[in-house]
Amino acid sequence: MCSSDLENAGGLGLAYGIGKFDGILGLGWDRISVDGVKTPFHNLVDQGQLADQVFAFYLGNNAPGALVLGGTDKSHYTGDFTYVPLKSEDYWRVALDDVKVDGTSMSSTKTAIVDSGTSLLAGPKDDVAAIAKKIGATSVLNKEYTIDCSKGGPDISFTLGGKDYSFTFAEYTINSGSTCLFAMMGIDVPAPNGPLWILGDVFMRKYYTVFDWGNKRLGFATAK
Repeated sequence: MCSSDLENAGGLGLAYGIGKFDGILGLGWDRISVDGVKTPFHNLVDQGQLADQVFAFYLGNNAPGALVLGGTDKSHYTGDFTYVPLKSEDYWRVALDDVKVDGTSMSSTKTAIVDSGTSLLAGPKDDVAAIAKKIGATSVLNKEYTIDCSKGGPDISFTLGGKDYSFTFAEYTINSGSTCLFAMMGIDVPAPNGPLWILGDVFMRKYYTVFDWGNKRLGFATAK
């Protein structure tokens, strides 16, 4: 494959064709790579190029983000990491204890993946619809949800490894004038990969995430 092919992501859809980037770096596990090819990170591990077998993301809020290979950036998080073991080595998949709105359980789905390639939070359509209704969001063409920015709303939390990772109204909405976009969308991922929740950039923007390849776990700390 020539270098131009490696940089051309247009075949993945319109957003990738017009997006201001050259391509996609897959950081999942070999099991889901095309043709089972060893991933770039796996190659770095095998070559002994890393001080530690981890990579970590800081996603800035309207500011530059950073990916660190082989370590973490202490200037971008506070406190210690809380770790959750992986359920399997395909996506970065972990057990999900619960999804709660103002303390009320809103989902029976017990699996989540953490994915920097997904902008919003995503979950089973029925669960997302129920959550949207509870916070007073309105469906737009059965795809997105909007809510009055001045209305406010209860906290939403995801429970991983017995710990709640909470989001305020301002953290789970995207401001667009007087109307806010609810930063959660419904996606029914079929078996055997689903059903599952996808904890995308909305999650990772608040919680600095370390992907611990060597110990097969994910770690979270409050970003700063």
